[in-house]
Amino acid sequence: MLGLTKETSIPLKVKKKEAILMNTTNPGVALVTGASSGIGLATAKALRNAGFRVFGTSRRAAAERSDGITMLACDVTDDGSVAKLVERVLAEAGRIDLLVNNAGMGLLGAAEESSTAQAQALFDVNVFGVLRVTRAVLPAMRQQRKGRIINVSSVLGLIPAPYSAVYASTKHAIEGYSESLDHELRTFGIRVVLVEPAYTRTAFEDNLAKPDLLLDIYDATRASMDVINKKAIEAGDAPEVVARTIVEAATTIVPKTRYAAGTMARRVSLLRRFVPESAFDKSLRKQYGLPV
Repeated sequence: MLGLTKETSIPLKVKKKEAILMNTTNPGVALVTGASSGIGLATAKALRNAGFRVFGTSRRAAAERSDGITMLACDVTDDGSVAKLVERVLAEAGRIDLLVNNAGMGLLGAAEESSTAQAQALFDVNVFGVLRVTRAVLPAMRQQRKGRIINVSSVLGLIPAPYSAVYASTKHAIEGYSESLDHELRTFGIRVVLVEPAYTRTAFEDNLAKPDLLLDIYDATRASMDVINKKAIEAGDAPEVVARTIVEAATTIVPKTRYAAGTMARRVSLLRRFVPESAFDKSLRKQYGLPV
């Protein structure tokens, strides 16, 4: 992304108290949505290895696992399904200390090519799915006066994304929701944290939704964007890189507001903050093969 050829130096200094980790011998109970594959599965395994008792979700009932992860069916677009999920986890474990909102879907196409209904369906998973699960776990977290919520965002929650405008807008929404919610919940001993991956080597790209109102005028550029995205995915981070960042965000006593997951994500985050807007704009358009 952004066609950089030189490594960006990233400061690694943190306050001592931010480097202290929580008790990893018994860190508690974790719930990870969208844990059947990709980042979600890697995260569930990493949290299990870190000592958490882990419950993962998938839209359909999953086979019994032998790695200590309990998989449960949940459709994050359905209030009743979410309520049953949280009730079952609390019945079995008695508490929820960590929620990782990872379930999501993608969409590649010009903004004009998606109907309002298609955009609403994407928001129902990527945004309102996060809201549903978060609202369902908050009463238990407030009662125990302890909890952490990690929302898996994206660098596309920070930067423009041509031909991913609707998807990027869901991630921008999650950024605003998470930062605002964190301020509301700190009084109750609950923190809300963002983890922002860049391109990650998962099947996410293969499962991208296509626009429901395809227009010929966008065919060539849409196809070009598809090729660019696939190449970037192939060269991207392994899902385990993102999982390690999530474990760090979950176990640090005083977490940061957001964690960029992987070298490219950290680079993009720094560039977005410090590079002049005009230069950033020009670099992004060159990267995507758009006229500068």
